[in-house]
Amino acid sequence: MYPYWLEIGSFRLPTFGPMVVLGFLAGHYIIKREFKRNGLDPELSTSLVTAGILGGLAGAKLYFVLFELPAYLTWGETLRSLFSGSGLTFHGGFVVAALAVLWTIARRGAPLAVTADACGMALTIGYALGRIGCQLAGDGDYGIPTDLPWGMAYPNGVVPTTQIVHPAPVYETLMGLGIFGLLWSTRRALGAYRPGLLFCLYLILSGIARFSVETIRLNPEIIFGFTGAQLFSIGITIAGIGIGARLLTNRQGARVPGE
Repeated sequence: MYPYWLEIGSFRLPTFGPMVVLGFLAGHYIIKREFKRNGLDPELSTSLVTAGILGGLAGAKLYFVLFELPAYLTWGETLRSLFSGSGLTFHGGFVVAALAVLWTIARRGAPLAVTADACGMALTIGYALGRIGCQLAGDGDYGIPTDLPWGMAYPNGVVPTTQIVHPAPVYETLMGLGIFGLLWSTRRALGAYRPGLLFCLYLILSGIARFSVETIRLNPEIIFGFTGAQLFSIGITIAGIGIGARLLTNRQGARVPGE
């Protein structure tokens, strides 16, 4: 594992942060390219990514403090954890980031469905690249012990373990890249048939993928034997199915060529 790109004395440059930045840059590129293809203002992509970053960080930290920090911590320890590098869970930041992005879309008057389709692809590739950072850092996102031949140990990780465990970040990167490939290859057909369906497909596939990988993760169960990430995954999968069914049964608002 390579938790730090560079170490000079006490100075350390973590590997996780640059990969997250790379994920945001890749997402920005995808949104900007899709906006150009659909005749929208490509500069809006910067506003959307900025809103997503700020909202995602705030939401992730809020979720971390409310649901993951031990109750016995003092106010000072809680405050320090707010400014630490931990607690950046995807499902924690998704809701606040989505609200920030929706507000930006409404403020700029952009078409919601087309914008959502582009954002779904951006989220997929960004998430896949971000999980590479988790793998390099060995930050504790790995899974339960396994005897499979591709199992790994993380003795030098940020959260070290000498046990052979499931490399969950690798699974998530591979699934993310697979989902992105499917979304990218079907974006023109689905976009022409009904804008918004591509985003629904993103919600369904990413929800199923995250739910699946949580079965071999170390996260604590919240209720009914499900982890917080699994409950979130169920929610976005149901949302994707529900919104998709609504779009398919209500063709009146479909986009026409040139609109």
